[in-house]
Amino acid sequence: MAVYFIGVDVGTASVRAGIFDQTGRLIKSSAHELKIWSPKGPSGNYYEQSSDNIWESCCKVIKEVVENVNPEAVAGIGFDATCSLVALDSEDKPITVSPTGENQQNVIMWMDHRASQEADVINALNHSAFQYVGGKVSLEMQLPKLLWLKRNLSESWYQTKKFMDLPDFLTWKATNSESRSLCSVVCKWNYIIDEAGYHGWPGDLFELVGLKDLLDENASPIGSNIKFPGTPQGSGLSLAVAQELGLKPGTPVATSLIDAYAGALALFACHADVPLEQRLALICGTSTCHMLSVSQPTFIDGVWGPYADVLLPGMWLLEGGQSATGKLLDHIVETHPSYPSLKERLPPNTSIPEELSRILRVMSLPTGRPLSNLTKDIHVWPDFHGNRSPLADPNMKGMVCGMTLDVSEENLALLYLATIQALCYGTRHIIDCLGRSDLEIGSLMLCGGLTKIELFAVTMADAVGLPVVLPHKKETVLLGSAMLAASASTHFASLNEAMANMGGHGRTIHPNQQDKKFHDRKYQVFMKMLQDQKEYKSIMDN
Repeated sequence: MAVYFIGVDVGTASVRAGIFDQTGRLIKSSAHELKIWSPKGPSGNYYEQSSDNIWESCCKVIKEVVENVNPEAVAGIGFDATCSLVALDSEDKPITVSPTGENQQNVIMWMDHRASQEADVINALNHSAFQYVGGKVSLEMQLPKLLWLKRNLSESWYQTKKFMDLPDFLTWKATNSESRSLCSVVCKWNYIIDEAGYHGWPGDLFELVGLKDLLDENASPIGSNIKFPGTPQGSGLSLAVAQELGLKPGTPVATSLIDAYAGALALFACHADVPLEQRLALICGTSTCHMLSVSQPTFIDGVWGPYADVLLPGMWLLEGGQSATGKLLDHIVETHPSYPSLKERLPPNTSIPEELSRILRVMSLPTGRPLSNLTKDIHVWPDFHGNRSPLADPNMKGMVCGMTLDVSEENLALLYLATIQALCYGTRHIIDCLGRSDLEIGSLMLCGGLTKIELFAVTMADAVGLPVVLPHKKETVLLGSAMLAASASTHFASLNEAMANMGGHGRTIHPNQQDKKFHDRKYQVFMKMLQDQKEYKSIMDN
């Protein structure tokens, strides 16, 4: 009988599920959009979701991919999700985290930046735990958001009996097991695993922050049973959920991963010509995460980690990132004056990125120079939503140099290209910081929505000056979750064995050396823009 594994990915704006065979081949996938609330408006930095809406969407897409599949053939289920914060009351019902007071809005999304002041308060403590998150707690992590809730929504705070990272919420819903993933608690909750092998919540930090009540009753509100990703959760799929999904009760459910980490897992499993420790995995979606797996702990300011055992047993993980990448490109395109007319006249079966790439190719033909050179006079600093790495400064702003009165489609195409280049230079900036700690990068492994834009992948290779590998296997993040499912099943002996059998190969894009001088110059301008922004701020603060 055939053996299948289900991967479920809860991203920023949608839930997706995929069913894979034991070689990692995608059999069928399904997607469903999620609700997002912005109670302070688009510029208010408040982003909320509903755990009920998320779980209902998960059930919907799982049922669609297992339709006509023998339940006996499904050997495991794996979940990944954004690192968003879920609040539940004593009856496991949603409790509001919103200034609107709506209980349905009980999830503070990962990209929510309401807790800026709380992050500053926490970071002023300069606690030793912060060395494991690049020197600073990010307001995308959970302690600032928890402190914000306690300060601003005290009624919700005292009514909440479970705070869960979204990936852990999903496995709890599927199995009734309240254990937490090591990935979630280490990467987003400041749970400590140090070089000496100590595991535990940093009680003194929680007390200093004013969150010591989270550790009451053996840390009941946030969990004390911490498990490695890919290990089985409880007794598997509960009877009620199995009946809802049309699957077998007890079907193994894997301990979860944060969504970017599921993508990194599948990228690291993809066969490449360089050693594991020289592969930088980029998960490029709404934001971009940069993952590097190393054998020894390495501490780098502005780069999260080192995190022990959160992805691969016995390895330390470093995570850099950019807060807005796909979201930034959408913003640049959709706010340009020519966007409505461009969208209206799109040729059939053609996407906006494809049409903008075509416009750029036409523009470059008369010049006799590479397409990249079209942006010689347009420069972008891409931190429109703050800088995650390597500056760890959520107050950084975006910058554009070279604007004119031109509002044509050609102007949009140039600005689009300059923004893609800027995102790639942001990756180069992170790589430079890794290099200063003697970490060598031999290739970039890319997945996510942005990799569907060929111009992005090619520009990344040229701008960074390293080979880019794009996996042949479809839906890389879903595949990573399916690998978790395979590990939790009895079909493979370990997560490493599942990776070896399901990883596959990829296509390599080599950098165009003819463009090296141009990109070196633009990167020089890119770094000068950083210094200029700092200088502007200094002038205005005096």
